[in-house]
Amino acid sequence: MSVALNGRVALVAGATRGAGRGIAVELGAAGATVYVTGRSTRARRSEYDRPETIEDTADLVTRAGGRAIAVPTDHLEPDQVRALVDRIADEQGHLDVLVNDIWGGESLFEWDRPVWEHDLDKGLRLLRLAVETHAVTSHHALPLLLRRPGGLAVEVTDGTAEYNRDTYRVSFFYDLAKTSVLRMAFALGHELGPRGATAVALTPGWLRSEIMLDQFGVREDNWRDALTKVPHFAISETPRYVGRAVAALAADPEVARFNGRSLSSGGLAQVYGFTDLDGSRPDAWRYLVEVQDAGKPADVTGYR
Repeated sequence: MSVALNGRVALVAGATRGAGRGIAVELGAAGATVYVTGRSTRARRSEYDRPETIEDTADLVTRAGGRAIAVPTDHLEPDQVRALVDRIADEQGHLDVLVNDIWGGESLFEWDRPVWEHDLDKGLRLLRLAVETHAVTSHHALPLLLRRPGGLAVEVTDGTAEYNRDTYRVSFFYDLAKTSVLRMAFALGHELGPRGATAVALTPGWLRSEIMLDQFGVREDNWRDALTKVPHFAISETPRYVGRAVAALAADPEVARFNGRSLSSGGLAQVYGFTDLDGSRPDAWRYLVEVQDAGKPADVTGYR
């Protein structure tokens, strides 16, 4: 186990699965104490009705050599978030890393359907889950983060600022949600920077989350079988890759140079030298622009 983050305390909000789980595991592996939150527990599933739980994430953190505390939390409920932060303050006295990875919208957006045809209730629910939850969590957690200098707030989104500026994300509500989170990091950079902390937006690439693997009908050990249907999936990455990006940022004494910026797992791998679990360094957002969106045949040579 690395000791780079020994003595640090992290909150990964939305750590049940996907990027949040990968981030929690890597922060724990680097020595941090990690609070993992979400709505899916072994006693009760969320509306996702999926098998992953926050207790499972905590077990993975422990197996990686870290210490994890699973706290069931609905981040749309301010009282629950306030109680969570009060608990961290009582038990640890400080918070060094806040990761806002709350999402919950996979079943709510409708690709290629204009806003006037999109189910309005689902669209507004998506925005609440993807945007309001981050605001609620930041409101309650950032005062604790600011108790000590050098804190880091990470807003997890989909797409870099450059990519999302120039690309319609195939749904009014999805596009609005993901670009809003990018703007949150920019705004937090202005509010946290002068107070001794750093805020960044961070996107993974094409993430091989549990849900994505299920959609392709593959597992992590045979994910390449999906390439026969979607060859560009060859650029995909594990959730641990973006986790290593967060761990590297948290351990960087000069992380403030990134304050307010939009970052990606692939871009940070070039800065810090970490790799995905297979030893590669996929750079998905450069690949999407230069290969996939350019209509070229799938070829990850030079991109991972």
